[in-house]
Amino acid sequence: MEVHDWLSNMDMPANYIPFQVIEVKFKGSRKEFFLNSDNIYLEIGELVAVEGPTGGYDVGHVSLTGELVRMQMKRRKTHLDQVTRKVYRKATETDVEKWKLAKEMEWETMHKARTLALDLRLSMKISDVDYQGDKTKATFFYTAEGRVDFRELIKRMAETFRIRIEMRQIGMRQEAGRLGGIGSCGRELCCSTWLTNFKTVSTAAARYQNLSLNTLKLAGQCGKLKCCLNYELDTYLDALKDIPDRIESLHTEIGVARHQKTDIFKKLMWFSYANQEDWIPLKVDRVKEIMAMNKRGEKPVNLKEEAVALKPAAVVEKVYDYENVVGQDSLTRLDEKARNRNNNRNRNKNNKGDQQRGQNQNQGQQAKAQQQGNKPAQGKNQRPKQGQQSQKQPQSPKPVAEGGANQPQAQQQGNRNNRNRNKNRNKNKPNNPSGTPPKNEQA
Repeated sequence: MEVHDWLSNMDMPANYIPFQVIEVKFKGSRKEFFLNSDNIYLEIGELVAVEGPTGGYDVGHVSLTGELVRMQMKRRKTHLDQVTRKVYRKATETDVEKWKLAKEMEWETMHKARTLALDLRLSMKISDVDYQGDKTKATFFYTAEGRVDFRELIKRMAETFRIRIEMRQIGMRQEAGRLGGIGSCGRELCCSTWLTNFKTVSTAAARYQNLSLNTLKLAGQCGKLKCCLNYELDTYLDALKDIPDRIESLHTEIGVARHQKTDIFKKLMWFSYANQEDWIPLKVDRVKEIMAMNKRGEKPVNLKEEAVALKPAAVVEKVYDYENVVGQDSLTRLDEKARNRNNNRNRNKNNKGDQQRGQNQNQGQQAKAQQQGNKPAQGKNQRPKQGQQSQKQPQSPKPVAEGGANQPQAQQQGNRNNRNRNKNRNKNKPNNPSGTPPKNEQA
């Protein structure tokens, strides 16, 4: 809504009298003209106190001054005699504080008014409230499909808010302009920034521009067709003058070619035969000639022989004239970090599982070896196998010395006989260095 004063740097004549009308901007893109009869020096953006429409005063921002106001009045077809309200003064601190308090009350007032309308079961939607700068009047903007009898609603709102009430019905486009928002193009809504005159938009504008009739894509935030469909409509209409309309097919000797699409600005039309996937581009002038031939009963041989050779799209290498100050970080670096973190976590889990399985196997082997060590020996000369770890047996109490009192007498006598026999054998044994036993050795 800001306007650049492109006449501010121009030198004015010495006897020049500044234009006494200024433009003031209020809430919701509302702009009005006021008479600066006291010649107060005002700049764009200043807060001023101006005369209200029904008494009192209102506060707004100066949007235009000087000769630009004269041009704006001429564009809006507003005569100088129609500007009657005056500029009182520059807004003082008291005026600004009261104006800010009034603006803070608008949100709560709107919700209370909606509650009152629901209690009365009125089919209307109160979309916005605009308080006057002196807090003596409030304008309620609402949307409805038809006329609404809100006399009882005004009585209740006057008792609740203790101010003068004005009800104003607006359309869906005006509501979107007052509330504002971001359009599908990524920019602020045209109706809330610069568009003041709303023209009717029909689906014919979409057809002329070869747009798909999808209501979700063609509708704006107001629920109506987008106003931007009319921006380039005149250019398309001028280009469509040379292109034949209501053409469906062309008759040739090899068959009927159906019309598929049209490039309005390149003056090309595409046709295709039945059961064939390739499309044949033809110039508009040639299409007109073939249509005239078909009217005379003549047919061309084949459209493929007259197809326009299209140039392949040139691959343009992008050259950036800026330096990446952020660095060479990839946009997917966070995903890569998360993926690496998950891989490390899974690898640690697998290592822990392998260690646990190894411990369980070792424990099982030790248990088996312990069970084998506890089994009784089957033979006198049985020894553990090579490589097998011998398990420590629990030590039994040491036997009492041979010949002790605790041994039985038969066992003591047997031990004595064995010792005597071994002594006799060693005495009778000859010196044989070869180690071969004698022939007459007793068993």
